[in-house]
Amino acid sequence: MPLIMGMSVLLSCQFLGELVARGLILPVPGPVIGMVILLVGLMIRGKVPDSLRMTGEGLLRYLTLLFVPAGVGLMVHVELIGLDLWPILVTLVVSTAVTLGVTGWLLERLNRRQGGRP
Repeated sequence: MPLIMGMSVLLSCQFLGELVARGLILPVPGPVIGMVILLVGLMIRGKVPDSLRMTGEGLLRYLTLLFVPAGVGLMVHVELIGLDLWPILVTLVVSTAVTLGVTGWLLERLNRRQGGRP
């Protein structure tokens, strides 16, 4: 029964996220908004319920299976990827650099705000 409750909470948050994303015509996927809804709910509650923890751990145990379709897609469309290899590589490098820069900048600002050493 705890697994059903935990899965119900996860699916309800995803459903609410889909409703918000489609209702407000946001360019953000519904599951992402659902994760934010779940995060806010957990922050208000102050702890993770055991049923949700059990469900999450069970899903994480099989997370590697979710990468199988992506790997198959890479193998099937290797010619298409080869045609656009340079734009893909440039995008990966630039997005990684921007992510690292923003993360470092944000960490530095938060550290200063907390009164830590520079």
